[in-house]
Amino acid sequence: MANMQLLAFFCILGLTQVQFSLSHWTPKDFLVPHNEARREVHVPRVVWNRTVEAFAKDYAKVRSQDCELIHSHGPYGENIYWGYGEGYEEPASAVKMWVDEKEDYDYFTNSCAEGKMCGHYTQVVWHDTTSIGCAMERCLSRDAVFITCNYYPPGNYIGKRPYLKD
Repeated sequence: MANMQLLAFFCILGLTQVQFSLSHWTPKDFLVPHNEARREVHVPRVVWNRTVEAFAKDYAKVRSQDCELIHSHGPYGENIYWGYGEGYEEPASAVKMWVDEKEDYDYFTNSCAEGKMCGHYTQVVWHDTTSIGCAMERCLSRDAVFITCNYYPPGNYIGKRPYLKD
């Protein structure tokens, strides 16, 4: 009986650690990869914005019900992501996925490669964006996380380039 109680204790402890690790991110976990991508194209760093973060948290809670990749249509620029499995439930994984679209962005035509997406990347490096707020929630409908980053001021205006090339 004592062994069963000990096993139950460790199972519960393990579950709390999983939940803790999901919620144990800091703004820096989002800011560092954003600012690394921005540095590469010589645009100013972004800072954390608590107002934008509150918006992101509210929307992430809504999307945690179904984990659908549906944009909020809010007042900010927005990148969304869902991931599962080891290494994919981290802020850096989401930002990396967005930044990896860089290879599909052609600065000279200011467009994405045929059949590819690059708008997440251009939002990350949008020159006029000065601050971000992000949030992450566990999906209730599947074993995954939903991550959203919002950008102020927003970017991705048709006909405008995200940054000036040297």
